[in-house]
Order: sequence, then structure tokens, then C-alpha cells
Amino acid sequence: MINNHLKTRNSYDRLSRWYDLLSGSSERPARLRGLQALDIRSGENVLEIGCGTGESLPVLDACAGSTGHIFGLDLSAGMLSVARNKLQRLSASNIVCIQGDGLHLPFPKESFDAIFMSFTLELLPASEIPVLLRECRRVLCDSGRIGIVSLLQKKKPGRMERLYTWAHRRWTQVIDCRPIPIEDAAGKAGFESHSIREISMWGLTVGILVAVKTDKVK
Repeated sequence: MINNHLKTRNSYDRLSRWYDLLSGSSERPARLRGLQALDIRSGENVLEIGCGTGESLPVLDACAGSTGHIFGLDLSAGMLSVARNKLQRLSASNIVCIQGDGLHLPFPKESFDAIFMSFTLELLPASEIPVLLRECRRVLCDSGRIGIVSLLQKKKPGRMERLYTWAHRRWTQVIDCRPIPIEDAAGKAGFESHSIREISMWGLTVGILVAVKTDKVK
């Protein structure tokens, strides 16, 4: 596990300078839809896991206002360096960027009103997804909500999804993400689905899920 995380961190450190050019424009529409669906309110404390180059952080900050607090967490120091440079130019004072692992969130329980993840959860091995979601549940306040934007595994996958999944298995180091069943995974971790929407990207389905923390874990 440690070796996998080290490889991931090193890979994104190398990609950090070019990430926005390579993936930013294609991922942006789905990310913005996810931010709109999560509906951050004034005064809320919000955590983004896998904040990358920080594209979502100013949007979250504007929604939470001067009384809210935004934290961005990422495994990659390179990605966070790009994010901090962006935020410095914007003079964003209510945003804190932290290097860390989503499997071991460096926050006390019930610290946040909302958590946002965009094209992050599908990077993890299947065995680590429940661990990250349980950590999310731990640091969320009662009735806190989570917003997840992810490639979505369909019950009846189409040709493009089947091809993409095959390519991911064949060249995992290059194609490091794959479609996952986000609503099912969130439900098993103790979240109740509030809404799920679907949009298309590269011929694949992207799911935009908003779910609320409950008392029940399957």
C-alpha cells in the first residue's frame, strides 16, 4: 500500500505543472456541476480531498464566505504547490492546503459540514475506497454531506466503458482511474443518497453524487 501511494504521489508530482493543460478543461464541467450540487452555504467548514491544483477551492471559498473555512488535502506536494500559487494570486485567506493521505485524515471527528471529491475516489484500489469513505464519515458533522464526482460504473456498461476498463487493467500505470459504483460504495459506508446525476465525458459516464451522513453503516 505504501509503495502504491508513493508511486501515485511521485506521478502527480511530475504531472503537476501540466495537469491543468492535460485534464483541466475536460474535467471542469463535471467538477462545476458537482460543486453546484453540493450547495455549500455561508459559514460552512468544507474539506476537499484530492484538491489537486486547487481549481475547486476558490469556488468553495466564495460559497462559504468570510465565516466559513476551506481545507484542501492532496497526496502530492507538486499539485499543492500549483494550488498555493493560484490562491496567492487570488489573495484567498480562508483556504488552507495540506499534504496528506485521505485514508488517514488529519482532522478530529465531526470537523466538517461538507466534503467534496472530484475524480479522486476512482484512483484508489477497490479495497481502499471503503476506508476513505469511512474516514469521510468520521470527520463529517451529524447530517453532514459528501459530494463525489467520479467515472461511474454502469450496471450495463456500454462499449466505451468496457474498452476503457480493459485498458485500465492492461495499462494501470498510465490509465490510473476507472469507473466505480459510487452510490453503492457510499451507501455501504453509511451515507444516504440525496441526488445522483449523470453526464458524459470522453464517451464515458460521470456520476455526480450528493449523499448525507446517516447513523447506519452496512
